[in-house]
Amino acid sequence: MTNLEKYLSLLEKGSYDGLLLTSPISRKYCAEFNVDEGVAIVTRKGCRYFTDSRYIETAEKNLKGFDVRMVSKDNGYIKQLNQAIEDFEVFTLGFEEDFLTVAEFRSYEGKLNAKLVPCQQDINAFRVVKEEYELQRMREAQAITDKAFTQVCQRIKEGMTEKELCAELIYCLYKNGAEGLSFAPIVVSGPNSSMPHGVPGERKLQKGDFITMDFGVVYKDYCSDMTRTVALGYATEEMKKVYDTVLKAQLTAIGITKAGVTGQAIDGAARKVIADAGYGEYFGHGYGHCLGLLVHESPNCNPSNDKPMPAGCVSSAEPGIYLPGKFGVRIEDCLIIKEDGVEILAHSPKELIIIEA
Repeated sequence: MTNLEKYLSLLEKGSYDGLLLTSPISRKYCAEFNVDEGVAIVTRKGCRYFTDSRYIETAEKNLKGFDVRMVSKDNGYIKQLNQAIEDFEVFTLGFEEDFLTVAEFRSYEGKLNAKLVPCQQDINAFRVVKEEYELQRMREAQAITDKAFTQVCQRIKEGMTEKELCAELIYCLYKNGAEGLSFAPIVVSGPNSSMPHGVPGERKLQKGDFITMDFGVVYKDYCSDMTRTVALGYATEEMKKVYDTVLKAQLTAIGITKAGVTGQAIDGAARKVIADAGYGEYFGHGYGHCLGLLVHESPNCNPSNDKPMPAGCVSSAEPGIYLPGKFGVRIEDCLIIKEDGVEILAHSPKELIIIEA
């Protein structure tokens, strides 16, 4: 079944006659090709993709299953959408409420000749369980990430700033085949590593620092995500204890992860290890999130998700301990959740790496 056919199957529910796809992610998933600009309408009687002159040739060549139309100043999106609504006899139109601003919604609601019905949850549901081609792209994205990590570790030097190390990391990611970044890399050191989403700054790397690097790439539209924490020069006994606790927490949770186990239970397994070691109050975020076309997707492995994780989803596994003003440790891999366990996408080492200063 193509992704377009998956979306068409939603119309069998009878809640709406068509789908209005306005988000780049849903348009990309449905059309199985990335066009930066546009709006799509999907109905049983026909599917149209509207874009402007910058992208029309690319869209015409690559969007299978869609009648591609060019918008212009005199023949804009609203006018052409209404023509499609009339041609395809659409009375109710499912829309992506998470991706429309209030102003955009009011414009569509006031000008389109169809009733708008929110359907974000239905549209997103298809992306949870990945097809094999999607998983393979994510494996390839992670391979780029692993290579970059190996190379950037060779570039870490005492006295360089966090910003400089971040620049080296980005260079290594693109050098190894990245087509984009999943997110702005987090590169923090010493006391800054206690901030889970700290921003690289002018702080210079020093002996005895923990350095946390959280990064990922986009490759063939799919994301990777990995975090490693390394020490520069040496690690104190306290640093080693915290690192070992985080690693044990991650391995313990990975050990119980499989389809059918709730996100809450997986999170809880890691959280218990950290709490038992006396660091419970220093692990504030959830253990994991799913990813794919976006680096943060649902479902999540966190305390609030009491639903079973499905086979075929890809989830991060990223416990951490963050001691304010001192240091922090996070170790993150992404996993394909299977019926009987997991496939770990990352192949970078997880034992504590101490880099010579």
